[in-house]
Amino acid sequence: MHGSHYATLASHSTQLPGYPYATVLPYVLDQAHRPLLLISALAEHTRNLLGDGRCSLSVVEDGVSDVQAGARLTLLADAQRIEPEPALLQRFCRYQTAAEDLLQLDFMFFRLQPLRLRYIGGVGRMGWLEAPELDGPPQLTLEEEAALLRQAVVADGIQLLGLDTLGADYRVADTPGHQRLQWPDAMPSGEGFAAAALQALAALAPG
Repeated sequence: MHGSHYATLASHSTQLPGYPYATVLPYVLDQAHRPLLLISALAEHTRNLLGDGRCSLSVVEDGVSDVQAGARLTLLADAQRIEPEPALLQRFCRYQTAAEDLLQLDFMFFRLQPLRLRYIGGVGRMGWLEAPELDGPPQLTLEEEAALLRQAVVADGIQLLGLDTLGADYRVADTPGHQRLQWPDAMPSGEGFAAAALQALAALAPG
């Protein structure tokens, strides 16, 4: 989910009850690895979510030539309309630079609260994760993330977008989308995490 930029959202159609309505849109993950959506009040999927928050999000691994051989997941969730706190809004706007302009219009935030996740890692590699398991990844608070972003020194041409306990997201120059730096398996936790993260970010190269 951290490595992709957009997903397919399926909501309950208000115009044809009983039928799913699917649409492609961008998302950003919050500090607890939950998807955030910024969508217009005029959009069909927004009206659907306001009527029934039960939804599904489908994410496909970026850059695969054979979608059936790549990693993909389907998230079943409850969509909840929210007013993000300032630090969360800043995080969202780093990823989606048009968000500030959209907020001057009729756009609103929804957070997807995961219930179940179906992960497929390729042919014959699949399984379900339940809500308690989805709470498993450790989290950085928004305050801890902001402090690391202030301290980080990166190469010219790299813009840091966000940090979490699994990796860091960044944009190279003005290229669309973002790239993902996955922390190594031996990444320390606790007090050693910040120093190790800053060291890994300093080694980033635009290429």
